[in-house]
Amino acid sequence: MAATVVGLVVLWPLRATGRRAPFLVMVVAVGVAGSALYYLVGTPEAATSTARTGEPASLRDGVVELQRALERDPQRADGWALLGRSQQALGNLPEANRAFARAVQLAPDEPELLVEAAQTRAQADPAKQFDDTGLQWLRHAQRLAPGSERAGWLIGIALRQRGQDAEAAATWEALLPRLDPGAATALREQIAIAREKAGLPAAATPPAATTAAPALTVTVALDPAFAARARLRDDASIFVIARVPGGPPMPVAVEKHRLADLPLRVTLDDADSPMPTQPLSALKEVEVFARLSASGQANRQEGDIDSPPVRVPLPHAEPVPLLIGGP
Repeated sequence: MAATVVGLVVLWPLRATGRRAPFLVMVVAVGVAGSALYYLVGTPEAATSTARTGEPASLRDGVVELQRALERDPQRADGWALLGRSQQALGNLPEANRAFARAVQLAPDEPELLVEAAQTRAQADPAKQFDDTGLQWLRHAQRLAPGSERAGWLIGIALRQRGQDAEAAATWEALLPRLDPGAATALREQIAIAREKAGLPAAATPPAATTAAPALTVTVALDPAFAARARLRDDASIFVIARVPGGPPMPVAVEKHRLADLPLRVTLDDADSPMPTQPLSALKEVEVFARLSASGQANRQEGDIDSPPVRVPLPHAEPVPLLIGGP
């Protein structure tokens, strides 16, 4: 992922000014930062690990070059959005938030940009809350793109954060006809919680599915040579993450464990989906990897170490082995 960002950061100042649309499509397609409910509700505090590998210097250098290019040409919404994604990849959420806010100021009618900016704004908030500005961006995105499942899902989260559980349930219920069975089942669970909080009667339960949702078994181990030379604390965190191959880094399934629990054998399924509108069962293929997190947060931070990602078709019968810190 870092290599993708570096490539875009380096190429952006060289892009021909007359080819804006293809470049925007490319930037959106390979965005480097994503989030979902798991990030927005916050993650537990974790003790700091002394292991620090850092992001490649080329990524940080590329961000500096991009910032210089934006000083020369500050009216580029695509450049500010790219800067926001790059800052997210470096774990600089306040800087990412400011960059996305500038992008929205320059391109206020781009639905995907509005949603991404709102997510980043919530991530940058200490309480992981959508403020009025973030909710306004999401509602505007939904007006521009009424079929946006992502905008509708996040609006529901923002409403629940405000205690408007009935409105959140209604917002999510409107999404159900557009979702596949697996995603709809996962979202109904959230709707049921919201309706209960609002004091509303339970919604009618659809017939149970006749086939089991696919699950993916993953084993995670630490490379012995890496473990011997690295000073790691047992209370650091391990995240096992599945995501769409070639898509945004937003996971379709994620589990959190302690470093002390390694080696691990876990099973990812729809119950591990942070975003009910895109569960594991809705995909035919996923990319799975493990992350050693010094911060205790699933979204990548400086010093985190990822195992090489493995692409697997679904369903997949055999366990997928992942090795952290290996060659």
